[in-house]
Amino acid sequence: MKAIVLTQKNKYPEYTTFNIKENYEYKEKIKIQASALNHRDLWIIKGLYAGIKYPIILGSDGMGLYREKKVLINPGQYWGENEKVQSKNFKILGLPDHGTMADYVYTDKQFIYDVPTHLTDTEAASLPLGCLTAYRALFVKGEAKKGEKILISGIGGGVALFVLQFANAIGMEIYVTSSSDEKIEKAISLGAKGGVNYNNKNWEKQLIEISAGIDLIIDSASGEGFKKFLNIINPGGKIVIYGGTRGKINELIPQIIFWKQITISGTTMGSDRDFKTMLKFVEEHKIHPIIDSVYKMEDQENAFKRMESGKQFGKIVLINPGQ
Repeated sequence: MKAIVLTQKNKYPEYTTFNIKENYEYKEKIKIQASALNHRDLWIIKGLYAGIKYPIILGSDGMGLYREKKVLINPGQYWGENEKVQSKNFKILGLPDHGTMADYVYTDKQFIYDVPTHLTDTEAASLPLGCLTAYRALFVKGEAKKGEKILISGIGGGVALFVLQFANAIGMEIYVTSSSDEKIEKAISLGAKGGVNYNNKNWEKQLIEISAGIDLIIDSASGEGFKKFLNIINPGGKIVIYGGTRGKINELIPQIIFWKQITISGTTMGSDRDFKTMLKFVEEHKIHPIIDSVYKMEDQENAFKRMESGKQFGKIVLINPGQ
């Protein structure tokens, strides 16, 4: 079959013929119609992910045909019985197991779900990893409620945009940050009340002025700017972290954290229950994923370059030949 295969560090994967041999004969076979990129794929290419092996077919997001029915695959597999945290057996599709950027993907039947009926193939392919992460961050860890004020950092990425759409669906007051004024304006057009450019001096003061304080922060970056969240967050507020693209968090003042009764939580992906309830929410609220761009599978290098540029607003999708 044809697949997007990574063979070495710091080199874009190749679209080539690849034969899967080991340990897949007892799994279910799904014919992939479309797949989507995540920053996880880019980090694997750069060697910035644990347990990397070569060769590996990338891709955690995918929509395909299984027994003549359109399906999605839950990429977060073997979560375990504890809803609070993943088990030692937890793994994500696309490493260590071969992923969705191929003619076919192989997975266990328990991870196969029907596609929400209102979605196009392209929209469906973009859903699994980012949407699951967003759902758990917002509702399970963030315990989001109608009327609360939420700040979403780094708007434009897939997870952040899913958080925006979910928050908008339940009637939250939404604010965003970005290094791009254009992305902030796009977010406002999708339901955000306002936003600030974090490259501006004293951006946190600007945010406090327009919001009068935030109840819930969903953050993908961490890094030096994180400490400013302690001034932005209201007493009793929550901060949920699902990424660390800007590195370590330094100079947190513990007195602010305990005096304001702030809760800081981390989250990764989600459980099987989270995936099911996420799909139900998407179906009920008719959520349509924001698509940045669509590429043919053989044009995958340009798709990765698009993601690496940081200019995307929404999901980057790959279409299999003939689809």
